[in-house]
Amino acid sequence: MSTHSTSSSDSNDNEPTDEAGSNAAAARKTHLRLVTYNIQVGIQTENYHHYVTRGWQHLLPNNTRNQNLDRMADALKDFDVAALQETDGGSYRSGFVNQVEYLAEKAEFPYWYQQRNRNLGPLGQHGNGLLTRIKPEILEDHKLPGIMPGRGAIIARFALEHSSLLIIVAHLSLGVRAQHQQLEYLQELITDADHAIVMGDLNSHLTSLLTDSPLKDSGLRGPEQPQNTFPSWAPVRSLDHILVSSELKIDSLGTLDIPISDHLPVAMDLILPEPLIS
Repeated sequence: MSTHSTSSSDSNDNEPTDEAGSNAAAARKTHLRLVTYNIQVGIQTENYHHYVTRGWQHLLPNNTRNQNLDRMADALKDFDVAALQETDGGSYRSGFVNQVEYLAEKAEFPYWYQQRNRNLGPLGQHGNGLLTRIKPEILEDHKLPGIMPGRGAIIARFALEHSSLLIIVAHLSLGVRAQHQQLEYLQELITDADHAIVMGDLNSHLTSLLTDSPLKDSGLRGPEQPQNTFPSWAPVRSLDHILVSSELKIDSLGTLDIPISDHLPVAMDLILPEPLIS
């Protein structure tokens, strides 16, 4: 297992010091706000024909890309943990901007992690990202199995008062066979976890994931109604998910109306069975 961590400062200067702020911080320790977002390397896609007319932006820089990232960062500010897919780690097409670091700074996340899954040198640094306001105990980089390399998962473990919480950020392949292998791999990772969350672009419908995949016996669950996230301008497919173990209470869940990428973000408010230790 290899790790490629590019974490920001470990300081946590934004903790409140007054009495009201301290009470708010204490309340947050049992409530967790999560969001997962396939950012499509900052490209704005508003129709199918943009895959053709704006496809060049996957290779070449564009002066509106960082403006799109700024809009995304504004939406991410309200969350405790953000899972990102289709990020660029700093190449020609992104203006050599590490998009995970950029979003962390703009949205004021003290901790961030960039996973590079396809290293094309100056042409592309494709991968996943994790932004968090809580410092993880453990952070790992996992390469997922599949016919074609380039898919990965970020594993972060957080301390609870008497147990731990495992969060997995993943972007799965499109192919059924590769997806099955990757879901088997994720199932093994969460087998011994006290509490687990799997979040990301899983490229599969919620029902298939929970009833007809290696996750069917994992104890993970999702919302009662799938959240359609793709395409963002007229969503009809449920591809992006936050799945949680049964002991974690889903307080609210829905998509965010941010039609920038071709995917909509999925957001969840979660109640933990015991406080986080941050």
